[in-house]
Amino acid sequence: MELADLFPNEDTARGWFESLLWPDGEMCCLKCGSVNAYRVKSGKPQPYRCRDCKSYFSLKTGTALAGSNLTLRQWAWGIYLVVTHLKSISSMKLHRDLKVTQKTAWFMLHRIREAFGDMLTDLEGPVEVDETHIGGIKGNMHAKKRRTLPEGRGPTHMTTVVGMKDRKTNKVVVRVIDNATQERLHAFVESHRREGAKVYTDEARGYKGLKNHETVKHTAGEYVRDQAHTNGIESFWSMLKRAHKGTFHHFSVKHLERYAYEFAGRHNIRDMDTVDQMAHVVMGMIGKRLLYRELVA
Repeated sequence: MELADLFPNEDTARGWFESLLWPDGEMCCLKCGSVNAYRVKSGKPQPYRCRDCKSYFSLKTGTALAGSNLTLRQWAWGIYLVVTHLKSISSMKLHRDLKVTQKTAWFMLHRIREAFGDMLTDLEGPVEVDETHIGGIKGNMHAKKRRTLPEGRGPTHMTTVVGMKDRKTNKVVVRVIDNATQERLHAFVESHRREGAKVYTDEARGYKGLKNHETVKHTAGEYVRDQAHTNGIESFWSMLKRAHKGTFHHFSVKHLERYAYEFAGRHNIRDMDTVDQMAHVVMGMIGKRLLYRELVA
C-alpha cells in the first residue's frame, strides 16, 4: 500500500528517479556529466538536454535501463518485486504482475541483476569460504544426456560457485569458476579478504597453503570446532539452492554468475528498508548497459 501511494503515476516515479540521480537537485548530463543541463518543455521521449554536448537524454541514459520502452513506474515496481521476493521472482510471474511479455520480463530481470554486480572488494574477516555446485542430478537425466557429460564421479557435470562470507559484517561475495583448482581458489580468497584476515574452510585440498587458515573436517563428521566452521556461507548456499529448485528450476551456465550476484547483493542489503534497497539497485544500474543481443548471443 505504501508503494502504491509512492508511485501512483508516472510523474511520481520520475520524481523518485530524479531524486536518486540528482540528490542535491542540480541536474547533470547523464552522457558527459556537465551540470549545464535543463529540462525540455516539449514532450520528447528524452526530456532533458545538455548545453555542452548538445545531446538529449533521459533518466535511463547511461544505465541498465537505457533503450527500455517500459515506463519508470513499471521499473520501480519491477525493482520492488525483485528485492521483496526472498527467493527472487520468475519472469513468468513478473510478466503477469507488470502486464508485459515474458520476454520483456526476462530481459528486465537480467538488467536488474546487473545492478547487484560484484560491488564488494575487501572483507574485513574473519571469513568463511566454501564452494557449491549448481546443476541437475545426473541420475535424473535422460541416458542420452548423461552420455554427453564428462566422465568421473561427483559433480563433474555441474558448475562450481565459490563464495566468501565476512563474519563481522555478514557481507557475501561470490564467483563462478570453471574448476575449483588451488590456484583459482587462492586467487579468489586473496582478492577479497583483507591482508591477514583469518580464513575458515572445510578440508578441500584447494585451500591448502592459505595463510592464517583453519579447517573443519566434514568428511570426519566435524562441522564446528571452537570458531572453525563454515555454517554462515553454507546458509547462504541454501537460499540460492532453494531459489534454484523452487523459483527458477534451472540456472543457465551462461547466466549463472548474474543469478549468484543477485542473491549475494540481496543478502548484503537485507537489513535496509525496502525503499532504500530499491534505491541501492537503481544506483547500481548506473554505467551498466546490457544489450539484449549480447544477452542472448
